[in-house]
Amino acid sequence: MTNTTSETSPKDAPGAISDFGIDTTSQSTGEAVRDYFARVKGGELGSLPALLGLVVLLIAFSSMADTFLTLGNIANLLAQGASIVIIAMGLVFVLLLGEIDLSAGTASGVTASVMALHLVNNGNLLGGMGDTVFYAFCAFLALAVVLAGIMRIWPGAALAAIALVIALVGVPANPWVEILLAICVGTAIGSITGFLVAKVGIPSFVVTLALFLAWGGVVLQFIGEGGTLGLRNDVLFNVANGNLDTAGSWVLFAVAAGGYAAVVLGRHFSRLRRGLVAQPTPMILVKVGIVVVLAAAATYALTLNRSVSPRVVIAGVPYVVPIVLLLLVIGTFVLERTRYGRHVYAVGGNKEAARRAGINVAQIRMSVFVIASSLAAVGAIVYSSKVGSVDPNAGGGNTLLLAVGAAVIGGTSLFGGKGRLRDAVIGGAVLAIIQNGMGLLRQPAAVVFIVTGLVLLLAASVDALSRRRAATAAR
Repeated sequence: MTNTTSETSPKDAPGAISDFGIDTTSQSTGEAVRDYFARVKGGELGSLPALLGLVVLLIAFSSMADTFLTLGNIANLLAQGASIVIIAMGLVFVLLLGEIDLSAGTASGVTASVMALHLVNNGNLLGGMGDTVFYAFCAFLALAVVLAGIMRIWPGAALAAIALVIALVGVPANPWVEILLAICVGTAIGSITGFLVAKVGIPSFVVTLALFLAWGGVVLQFIGEGGTLGLRNDVLFNVANGNLDTAGSWVLFAVAAGGYAAVVLGRHFSRLRRGLVAQPTPMILVKVGIVVVLAAAATYALTLNRSVSPRVVIAGVPYVVPIVLLLLVIGTFVLERTRYGRHVYAVGGNKEAARRAGINVAQIRMSVFVIASSLAAVGAIVYSSKVGSVDPNAGGGNTLLLAVGAAVIGGTSLFGGKGRLRDAVIGGAVLAIIQNGMGLLRQPAAVVFIVTGLVLLLAASVDALSRRRAATAAR
């Protein structure tokens, strides 16, 4: 390697470049493996603990419960865990800033109850809520439009305005209108929450704890004590209970697996062409190959008939799978490939440094709550579809705890600045498997809660210890 000084002539430029070989030289397979283990040793664990835990749980439950790996249970497992995974995806955005949203669960209940009220009353929310509650609800939506506009979060203002129009005009019941209304109400809730945190300056823990209680009361007001609103609509029912046909399942595989391979390989060869550090090509090919093979195997298995009755055929990939994949792809692109995503990580890493760099910190802080509540609404749609109704307990119970747990268990840090959207999917899979496996083993609810709590505590401990290790290694 050529040494350079301040008097280096132009002809020595190649030597100057070689001094930064770490940025312009591809790694060999051995170097890549050693680099990975060095990062793990330094505390950069990522999703590794969750993935190892996932493998252990799969082996344990498949050996203890004969029905765990049956096709019917696997499909049911996907539908069971989808709502928590979706809510957890939204919470990843909040956690990346080192904030917390304790109201995400009950906020999802509010969106589900508004959706159900609109459906049951054929679009007449005034008749379903009563005069006072209806006009208070409309005033809330109008306030959300104003606050989102003040902070220049135009998508939030637009969606909240759509919810206001649907409510005031009395748009007739339609499954697609109900889905849109639920998401728009979730956006409005996030706008109010985010403004109180980002602009008013109230700590997120206090704001969302208060709203956790308030939204629970709103759900009770909308549904009524002991009441239940059924979702008697085929489209809404099929969101969590329907399946793609066989051809559609393989089309989904081709799009998802082909898209993944194209993105990963395209990025890899692009880095090679520009002379940047890249993992060894054989390792990339192996990683892509494993994902494609597993996706093909899962698709083939889910296209087989899993009905226990010879008169009924149940086959195909559940609709919740493309829903989760679509949200994962969009969210990952936003976080990792856009300026907004870089700003989120910057604010989460060091808020003051981000402010000095010219980032609108208040706007970023508000926006993550808008995203979280919007995705909470999507999770509410999936859960309500699964159970077929909305009751006063919608979004309550352990919904929030499981969603936060999914994000943290998957590898998202509670301290901000570290995490990816896929963490929610991995952590959600861990929690879904625990609950499903415990149910098949006929364990009481007390044991399920204890095990789930211990797993979450272990994940938080690993996060804290890995951060301490990383800080020590950086010195």
